[in-house]
Amino acid sequence: MKRIRIIHETEYHYSHPVAFGPHRAMMRPREGHDVHIVRGAVNIEPTAEVRWLRDIYDNAIAVLTFSEPSDKLIVASEVDVDLYYDDPIEWRIAQFARSFPFQYPPEEHVDLMVYRLPSYPYDDTNLLGWLGDLYGPGQLVDTLDLLNNLNTHIFRSFKYDSRDAQGVQLPNETLMRGSGTCRDFAVFMMEAARYWGFGARFVTGYIQMAEGQHGATHAWTEIYIPGAGWRGYDPTNNKLVGSEHIPVAVSREQEKASPLSGSWEGPADAFNRMNVSVQVVPLP
Repeated sequence: MKRIRIIHETEYHYSHPVAFGPHRAMMRPREGHDVHIVRGAVNIEPTAEVRWLRDIYDNAIAVLTFSEPSDKLIVASEVDVDLYYDDPIEWRIAQFARSFPFQYPPEEHVDLMVYRLPSYPYDDTNLLGWLGDLYGPGQLVDTLDLLNNLNTHIFRSFKYDSRDAQGVQLPNETLMRGSGTCRDFAVFMMEAARYWGFGARFVTGYIQMAEGQHGATHAWTEIYIPGAGWRGYDPTNNKLVGSEHIPVAVSREQEKASPLSGSWEGPADAFNRMNVSVQVVPLP
């Protein structure tokens, strides 16, 4: 077990005071057998009413309601988390799923159906052509080898390129540009796995960065493997998701896992700048 502190602050600055509509913030890590929250605090400026809820994916959402205008919006979260080691080498895969292709059992098929449907079906021609280097119809391959090779192939095929703009590139755009962010790579792997029939979902969270890794706020892909459950792949860093990854939100599509979303009213040119600061540090 290890304990870490996550400090996440987002600032929006405006040239004139503006009125804020309701905002939704995802800052609280997803707790489970491997992640326990020890302490948490949220500070918001201007003052806001904070109401917590669980969405359809069981993500913790803070709904922020503001009563006064301001020329800045600051949402700051500080969380201490205990992480328990989960060795990906020890994944216990159901015997029938050790080789691909396989069929999900009926009791899992219905729940997984939505995660198996591609989000961008019109991108299939180029993406399927790219996937042909890894797998062809009629082949029988080791399931983990196939997914590990996909993870590595994305890492080696595309250049990491930090991009501050919201949203993600479609898989075809990533193929065309040959580069992307962690969000783009996570969506690319999610879509690729779905074209093979896997249940896959988008994950946002934090990562403790090692030398040569990209991260702090981060995104990766989880794929459902019978017997092992939802397991994470990080194509940005060519890693299996481990104890350095701290998930905050999961969703079928990346738009539903935005760390902070909302609206404001004021002069069209009022928005000035945005600053985001994230620290993930070990604690004694």
